[in-house]
Amino acid sequence: MKKVTELLERYLMPIGAKLAANKALNAVRDGIAYAMPLVIVGSLTMLIANGFSIDAFKTWLIDNGSFDWLVKITNGTFGLMGVVAVFGIAYRYAQELKVDGVSSGIIALSGYVISTPTIMAKAGEGFPLTYMGASGLFAAILIALVSTKIFAWFMKKDIRIKMPDGVPPAVANSFAALIPGAVIVLLWGAIYAGLAATPMASIHGILQLVLGGPLSAFGGSLAGAIVVSIITSLFWFIGVHGGNVTGAIMSPIWLGLMAENAKVYSQNADATMPHIVTQPFMDLFVYLGGGGATIGLVAAMVLTAKSKEFKTLAKLITPPGLFNINEPTMFGTPVVLNVYLLIPFIFVPVINAIIAYVTMATGIVHATVGVVIPWTMPPIISGFLATGSHISGAVLQIGLFVLDTLLYIPFFKLVDRQRQMLEGETLADETSEEKAFEGQSVEA
Repeated sequence: MKKVTELLERYLMPIGAKLAANKALNAVRDGIAYAMPLVIVGSLTMLIANGFSIDAFKTWLIDNGSFDWLVKITNGTFGLMGVVAVFGIAYRYAQELKVDGVSSGIIALSGYVISTPTIMAKAGEGFPLTYMGASGLFAAILIALVSTKIFAWFMKKDIRIKMPDGVPPAVANSFAALIPGAVIVLLWGAIYAGLAATPMASIHGILQLVLGGPLSAFGGSLAGAIVVSIITSLFWFIGVHGGNVTGAIMSPIWLGLMAENAKVYSQNADATMPHIVTQPFMDLFVYLGGGGATIGLVAAMVLTAKSKEFKTLAKLITPPGLFNINEPTMFGTPVVLNVYLLIPFIFVPVINAIIAYVTMATGIVHATVGVVIPWTMPPIISGFLATGSHISGAVLQIGLFVLDTLLYIPFFKLVDRQRQMLEGETLADETSEEKAFEGQSVEA
């Protein structure tokens, strides 16, 4: 077991450290997170607009005019994920590169708008909501990273307009961004003009063909969910936040698939969802309780712990565990570098993925409908809402919770037994020391 740990530390730790320190990946992760408040609000209004799958309630919303109002809110929140992401990613990447984040974000946003094809109608020219939302995430990531990198190059080469010292910083930064901003905007304008003459029409079309198709096929498959869950667990095991590493790469894909489900659900709540593996699928069913599905470990500790240390620890980690916060479990048990817990930590999420996928694919459980549920939402409630207010989602989470607990119990008992032995040895040593001290006192 020591050799296993050494091998993982030798080969996996350097990779995890490099990925965790990668400025571009960190910017993508943090930039997309800026859109999450809007996405969550939009998800809530979409759920209400669809009447929580109750036809009579939805009919009532349509009759009194509330339905159109709710759809407008959904489009104005959920439908702006790409726009917010391009600014957020550029802003965070600029901060990582030590240049002005606001100017970089605004320039990248301009490049995104320039690169997005418009639609013509009698009322005038407009932008399709399709590219403003999750479908535009691939373009948002590329445009934000490239624009910021160019902007940082100009700043570090000191190719900018300098203002006198007395000028307010906001004005000085605006003029400093003028030259790189002009170059970046003209660059994306030229790219758009060139692509408009091709069948791809825009950068969105190319990225969807080159990246969107293959990555969505992998990320949306059961095999992809299994591979990512294993890699996430392995990174967590060596002390690297696995969710941050794999999430920075996979979240844009899963969010895009989720958005396609949301589009179908908003049009027909009873329709079959086009995708099973989405962001809510991974967060709420595969990683039940956090990375490694550790809510099962928490329950195993509560039910079977006999050592004094784990009895005390169980009381401390249960409240955060119920809200999918598993850092106390990861480092308190610990799970990190604990080879005795490695097998369930890797395979419990895999089993969850297989069961959830099969039950949703066969229609036993309703697939996730594209609604984003905060990852801190407790199980049962989150499963109910994520599947469009279907009780089957909550029932699946209950079943997975029971199964995960049963799978963790034998492995936890092994760790608990070792802890009991250590506590017994410690108690014996303390007793021996006390007797020796008492003997010395009598002689004295």
